[in-house]
Amino acid sequence: MTLTQQDIDREIAAEHVAYEKRVADGAPVEHHPRRDYAPYRSSMLRHPKRTPVAIDLGKDPEAVELHSPAFGERDITEIDNDLTRQHTGEPIGERITVSGRLLDRDGRPVRGQLIEIWQANSAGRYAHQREQHDAPLDPNFTGVGRTLSDDEGRYHFTTIQPGPYPWRQHLNAWRPAHIHFSVFGTAFTQRLVTQMYFPSDPLFPYDPIIQSVTDDAARQRLIATYDHSLSVPEFSMGYHWDIVLDGPRATWMEEGR
Repeated sequence: MTLTQQDIDREIAAEHVAYEKRVADGAPVEHHPRRDYAPYRSSMLRHPKRTPVAIDLGKDPEAVELHSPAFGERDITEIDNDLTRQHTGEPIGERITVSGRLLDRDGRPVRGQLIEIWQANSAGRYAHQREQHDAPLDPNFTGVGRTLSDDEGRYHFTTIQPGPYPWRQHLNAWRPAHIHFSVFGTAFTQRLVTQMYFPSDPLFPYDPIIQSVTDDAARQRLIATYDHSLSVPEFSMGYHWDIVLDGPRATWMEEGR
């Protein structure tokens, strides 16, 4: 039997009712989604089910890093954070500026951290060999960038407004426009991954991934705000989005997904 959007809508509504009841009964607010959120089917299949492997860092503090990927083969360049200048021609789509601060739970800046982004192009297609969406590729847009947070924890990207795309979990499933963010600490194992969304997207109620963040306040922290001061005259619109690493106002991270 084909899984439809209506089926997912009913499951999302039931999850929200169950969450509100848990909170009303005294359970703590859930800032992060449960790993087995049923409407997001792949979370049921992919989340860890075994006890984590313990590593004795007292004997060898670097043991956990022995088989981890490297950050890259070259230093960050001046155009790594400008996804509109990485090819010989100009990419197609609305240019946007995305900026904000990387903060700890007390609002203090987190300096010198590697921040990476990746996204679909304006037609909603990723430049990836496994991409199956029948939408045009843009030869002048790869959709990846990186930068370091400055002394005030600020980051800055210039890119193209991504398009929504179908993702085939169920019939007529569409993902809201979003940008993936990756934040590194001082080691690869401290990597955190999240997603930034855009204001007033009509697909929010239908998307089980953003709806897996069942607490409304936590879900709103994933949505950027339009900031006219970040807009560049005759060039780009501006959006502001802060990333809070921990505490009660933490940004949702894709732990275990």
